[in-house]
Amino acid sequence: MSEKKALIVDDEVHIIQVVAIKLRNNGFEVVTANDGQKALEVALEQKPDIIVTDYQMPVMDGLGLVENLRKHEETAQIPVIMLTARNFDIAEQAIEQLKISACLSKPFSPRELLAKIEEIIAQPATA
Repeated sequence: MSEKKALIVDDEVHIIQVVAIKLRNNGFEVVTANDGQKALEVALEQKPDIIVTDYQMPVMDGLGLVENLRKHEETAQIPVIMLTARNFDIAEQAIEQLKISACLSKPFSPRELLAKIEEIIAQPATA
């Protein structure tokens, strides 16, 4: 089985580094972007198996990214994990509407994130 590809999107370099190291050490190919617009371009080009994105970013935020991913046939079904600042909640309605697989608050445990990614990837894709 080929390694899974994850797209990590965050405007904080250290978060990308921590997540990328954890995923690479666990057999993932990792591609990165530091804002939502760049992430959309990377996702359309690379078609990752999962996307981990920060909510608050310059150019296009995490929700904007997911809205745009869902508009493209080739990225519409990619599972997304949203990272949010500690006291920031995304409306349940938005989570359901955009089919966000999970939300984790920062600071998060890389081990917890990896477990969540593996759990989501293991689920059969829903059409």
